[in-house]
This record gives sequence, structure tokens and C-alpha cells, in this order.
Amino acid sequence: MTWLDLVAVPLLAKICLVCLFPLSAYDKVVHWDEAMGQASSGPLPFPGLLLVLGILVEAITPVMIVTGWGDRLGAFVLAGFCAVTAVLFHRFWEFPDFWSRDGEGRAHFWDFFKNFGLVGGLFLVVIGGSYAPATDVVRHPFASGLQAAEIHP
Repeated sequence: MTWLDLVAVPLLAKICLVCLFPLSAYDKVVHWDEAMGQASSGPLPFPGLLLVLGILVEAITPVMIVTGWGDRLGAFVLAGFCAVTAVLFHRFWEFPDFWSRDGEGRAHFWDFFKNFGLVGGLFLVVIGGSYAPATDVVRHPFASGLQAAEIHP
């Protein structure tokens, strides 16, 4: 296996998976009042403390995931953060017109499901074992897991 297979492709995938979180943490710091307003809109007590914890999660766990230092723990914590954020702050079902063009809940609908898409990707980091070599992916682009093992000569 080459450097491309073992380092470059998995590293690029992890960077793509988590690149928005440090930017989100920075945005929360720079726009503290707005972030505090959103944190206060949820059902949990101590929004200031939760906001600081959220900033720390968004700043630290991506580094863990990308560097591989505690990547499974970091991915698990970040997946939990995404799930909790979706359920507490993107409750699209509370807006009767969430699916209409100008419905207030429409953005929440998409944010809710984007968060759970991230949860899925992060869980792949949690449960992931060895990476498939990039050359195998190119040779058998539509097969993975047991199907890919059966295709190998």
C-alpha cells in the first residue's frame, strides 16, 4: 500500500468531514451575542456554559479526528454534539409550514438532516477499521465490505 492509500486519502476524507466545525467555533466566538441567543432558545439551562462547551467540542474534536489522536473518541463526542444540536435547536416539526417555500422551519428541516448526515459520517470514523486502498476503490468503485473482498482475485 502506498502513502496515498494509507495517509493522503483518509486524511483528506477526515478534513472534509470536520472542516466546518472549527469555523463554526470561531463564528460563535466572533458573534457571541448571536450564538448566545441561539443557545438561550433551547430547553437546556446554563446556555453560556453550554456555548463554551460547544465551542470547545467544535474546536478540539476535529483536531483529534484529523490527527488520529483519540479520533474515535473525538468522532463519538462530535457525533453526539451533532445529534443533540439537531434535536434541541432544529426542531422543524414545530413549524406547521416547514415544507413551504418561505416556511420558517424549512431551514431547520435541512439543518436537522445535515446534522444527522454528519452523525453517520462520524460514526464511520468510530467504527472504522482499516482503510480500503485508493487503488482498490478505483478498481472496484461500487463495491465495499464483503462484496469488495469477494471481487479480489
